[in-house]
Amino acid sequence: MSDELTRRRFLGTTGTLAAAATVTGLNADSSRAADEKPPAHGLRKALKYSMIAGKGSVLDKFKLAKAAGFEGVDINVRLDHDEVNKAQDLTKLKVHGVVAYDHWSKPLSHPDAAIRQTSLESLQGAIRDAKAYGGTTVLLVPAVVNKDISYADAYKRSQAEIRKALPLAEELGIRILFENVWNNFLLSPVEMARYIDEFDSKLVGAYFDVGNVVRFGWPEHWIQALGSRIGKLDIKEYSRKLQHSKGPGAGFRVKLGDGDCDWPAVMQSLADIGFKGWATAEVGGGDAERLADISQRMDRIFVSST
Repeated sequence: MSDELTRRRFLGTTGTLAAAATVTGLNADSSRAADEKPPAHGLRKALKYSMIAGKGSVLDKFKLAKAAGFEGVDINVRLDHDEVNKAQDLTKLKVHGVVAYDHWSKPLSHPDAAIRQTSLESLQGAIRDAKAYGGTTVLLVPAVVNKDISYADAYKRSQAEIRKALPLAEELGIRILFENVWNNFLLSPVEMARYIDEFDSKLVGAYFDVGNVVRFGWPEHWIQALGSRIGKLDIKEYSRKLQHSKGPGAGFRVKLGDGDCDWPAVMQSLADIGFKGWATAEVGGGDAERLADISQRMDRIFVSST
């Protein structure tokens, strides 16, 4: 891209400004009590359920998360609906979505049609679970590319299978949001935007993971390119120094705010596209003390800006 293109023009070329008016409606969760005043940054703080340590009940874990300062949780394991909903009622911790269960082990891009069918049924189950919890989305890794699954096949197969899930998603009012992960697929934000747009449906979008991009790019650039396609956020950190010295996976072994994510730039880009909605921690969890530290670090990130 030439230097002459400003941020605004770049947003225009990726179609974000045209949809800006609908961003708040797509991203905001209507469950907030009428007497609660949302924070100025518009982000709602959540964590993944598996981050909550201990062998206690769902209610015990929800209490820990609530006490640590979280407002919501993204469920990433199969749980009993009644137990989860009872825990929501008693703690007022909101289940805002579900993470698809089998998208890594049984990807929608698999060459075996029977495995793809199993993966589709798992996705449909996650959609039903999200509805049962009162959530609004399912996070999906749309495809995996490897030596045995070509990029072109992954693209075609995954889109075909996801389209089969859209009627149920529409019936239940659940969005399917694609996460950017290290799956050798959708390696640029422009390509991810194109992949989403080809569905021509408001039921699909991006579940943008901030930390996953830092190894090979800049999160703020992805946010600018994806724009209103972003439905929710995963919040994690990454250190290029650790990546270079100890390997790619080691880059995640750093606390929020202590790595190479330019959080002020990230927050400014989110403000530029008008994002309002759930931002979910996806980092190593732990006990009450650890969860409180994560919560406080997220608070500091959310009020940063350029």
